[in-house]
Amino acid sequence: MLELDKINAGYGRAQILRDLTLRVAPGEILCLLGRNGAGKTTTMKAIMGLLPLMSGAVRLDGKEISALPAHKVAGCGVGYIPQGRRLFGELSVAQNLELGLRAGGCGPEVLEDSLDLFPRLRERMGQRAQTLSGGEQQMLATARALCLKPRVLLLDEPTEGLQPSMIAAIRDVIAVMRDRGVGILLVEQRVDAVLSVADRVAFIENGRNLETLDAEALRRDHSLITRHLGV
Repeated sequence: MLELDKINAGYGRAQILRDLTLRVAPGEILCLLGRNGAGKTTTMKAIMGLLPLMSGAVRLDGKEISALPAHKVAGCGVGYIPQGRRLFGELSVAQNLELGLRAGGCGPEVLEDSLDLFPRLRERMGQRAQTLSGGEQQMLATARALCLKPRVLLLDEPTEGLQPSMIAAIRDVIAVMRDRGVGILLVEQRVDAVLSVADRVAFIENGRNLETLDAEALRRDHSLITRHLGV
């Protein structure tokens, strides 16, 4: 289980997260929603050790990982697909995936499993990442994180700029990982693109918790979403 226990974090003197508390269970998709500037991406960076905490703690299966550098957090089994993908554009598809394998200490069987989920990447293993389409780059960023054999997967705006068929492909893989027992924290602006697979939805505002609801309640009543995200 991934636990955020009253974490506070920010940039310099600008505090963004304020006593934020979240829990993501194994085999659960928790969707983190909030207006622009609410602190969603900051939350992801704080979990990954890319942003030091002012106070509070991040724990994975009861072990505190807050003070670890980002590569050590990944080595603990936390996969991160950041907004904008952050691929190594000059490297090939195969080399980007190799970096994921090395970070997780995983072998070729994990690579094969990732490629089974994204068969299009098999055809492009020697191709430079920067020459892929936007959807293929998102596939590669996701497959690279899966090469860690993660226990927890963090996805920040995974459907941004993608056509519907690519959104469906990414959504299907997210559902597969949930069914395998991976805990998933998902940040997404396009609520309708992910609400069908979410288990719970946590709303935040100004870096603070608002409320966490079962996704089924939101599927039945969209006014609950408008209440927190509407202008």
